[in-house]
Amino acid sequence: MTEDAYTLGIEEEYLLVDKETGNLAEAPEALMEACSSKLEGQVSPEFLQCQIEIGTTVCADIDAARSDLKHLRSTVAACAGEFGLAPIAVSCHPFADWKVQHHTDKDRYNQLAQDLGGVVRRMLICGMHVHVGIPDDEMRLDLMRQLTYFLPHLLALSASSPYWQGVDTGLASYRLTVFDNLPRTGLPPVFHSWAEYERATGTLIELGLIEDTTKIWWDLRPSHRFPTLETRICDVGPRLEHTLALAALIQCLTRMLVRLRQQNLRWRVYDRFLVNENRWRAQRYGVTEGLIDFGRGKITPVGELIDELIEILTEDAEALGCLPDLLRLREIIEGGTSSERQRGIYAGARTAGKGHDAAMRDVVAHLIEEFHADL
Repeated sequence: MTEDAYTLGIEEEYLLVDKETGNLAEAPEALMEACSSKLEGQVSPEFLQCQIEIGTTVCADIDAARSDLKHLRSTVAACAGEFGLAPIAVSCHPFADWKVQHHTDKDRYNQLAQDLGGVVRRMLICGMHVHVGIPDDEMRLDLMRQLTYFLPHLLALSASSPYWQGVDTGLASYRLTVFDNLPRTGLPPVFHSWAEYERATGTLIELGLIEDTTKIWWDLRPSHRFPTLETRICDVGPRLEHTLALAALIQCLTRMLVRLRQQNLRWRVYDRFLVNENRWRAQRYGVTEGLIDFGRGKITPVGELIDELIEILTEDAEALGCLPDLLRLREIIEGGTSSERQRGIYAGARTAGKGHDAAMRDVVAHLIEEFHADL
């Protein structure tokens, strides 16, 4: 592999809230201008006016990603604070109403609103995307087939969206129930060559249905702009260090699959029907009820699966210099996902005698606090 293999890029979407009330707030034009002047192309508006998106530069390793992401989060928080606002890194706002939000007046987003109709109006959701550099096209497709197996594990660990419009959905990641209403989402199809992938996606482009592959929103895809494999299934998380632990896991998994390939070995590619069942379990339960271990033929606790992955990936983590970050995955298992922590805050507030609305505001205050915890 060349020296630009396994480089990292992390993209995150945040919601802007009023510091006092916890309500969603639209980004003032002056806020976006302030962020843009300080972050030089690493920040942009998102589909809804209450959202803001950031992206790291190409990072050689997790330490570089940590430095860049910390700078991005700190800058956005500082700029937002000047307007009485705060960013929260969570995939669904606990109590906001999507029906009263407005989309950003930008050509791409205006076209999305026209193409997708009422479906896209519900997109009051945020995600986290991790790019890992794989310069060879054919290898990216080969790795995509194998890496798909681990997408439910990543979703389970990242789950941060239990509430929707003030209601506990019973899911750890409600975000996916919203996102999956869009076309061209979900697990990626199985392609056996780069040419096959280009023929399939090229058909939609030639018909004028999409202008390019940025309108393909699979959980895992070859990036349109970069020579990377882009993992898109994760909920965005409030804790910076947990985000970096997930990025380290994705980077290590990618290197491990390349290592197996170089030994004429590979991870078994299971039927998408089976992987989708694990995807649902991750969406519903997060890390609390286990995922199917298809090799063993039984449901296995997520903590046990993560311990096994850490053992398998230790060689790769040491080579990439991210073993402490990989080990931090155990903190998520032991302390719970963001979804579990949010429910804990809500339950504690209700036990203390607070009403539903006040308890929901406590959840948002908790998310603001967690955003700043690692900065």
